[in-house]
Amino acid sequence: MIRFILVILTAFLYLILSIPVLLVLLLIRKKKPEVCDKVSRALIRWIFRVILFFSGTKVTVKGQENIPKDRAVLYIGNHRSYFDILVTYTTVPGSCGFVAKKELARIPLLKNWMELIHCLFLDRSDIKQGLQMILAGCEEIKSGTSICIFPEGTRYKGEEGGAGEFKAGAFRIAVKTGAPVVPVAISGARGLFEARGNRATPGTVYVRVLPPIQTAGMSRAEQKQLPDAVRQTILAEL
Repeated sequence: MIRFILVILTAFLYLILSIPVLLVLLLIRKKKPEVCDKVSRALIRWIFRVILFFSGTKVTVKGQENIPKDRAVLYIGNHRSYFDILVTYTTVPGSCGFVAKKELARIPLLKNWMELIHCLFLDRSDIKQGLQMILAGCEEIKSGTSICIFPEGTRYKGEEGGAGEFKAGAFRIAVKTGAPVVPVAISGARGLFEARGNRATPGTVYVRVLPPIQTAGMSRAEQKQLPDAVRQTILAEL
């Protein structure tokens, strides 16, 4: 319970105390986008690490050398925990946005910070909005910002070592831009933070960044098989 309270209190205090910084970043975003991006990334990675520390979560990462250094990519990860975004964002380098559920956009201040680090919001019940999100993701990739998606659409609640079905729509960002797909296998995260149970349990999360899959020049048959191929690649590492 104490760790849970520390996590919630830390996140709340950050959102409140960082308001002056947030306002400055919003003001300079258009004139100095690179400065805004750099500062936003640094602050968000810092607070994520603080939250992980207070929760007792340790992160072990392997395979970061597999991440291409010369271009933006589409990270595809399996989804097990509320902490998946925190763990992944503190693992990958450079500018990276996430695709998050639309409900998070309703939280004041959190939405602003998420937008500053290029997060996109998805309404899974609205096909038109889903297409707009894909186009926005393509623009981010083209501008040099990587995108991370958990294509199961929700947290997988089955046994450890499993993963839900990967939705094909998530991969269209890579196919349309020719960006490499970088599979990210996350294990050990389930149950570390449970909002309904009001608890944060210490533990170790293992992140394995796998070799990129090139999408440029893929045939339609290969594109169709891509979601399951990436899922199987991740499952083999869980």
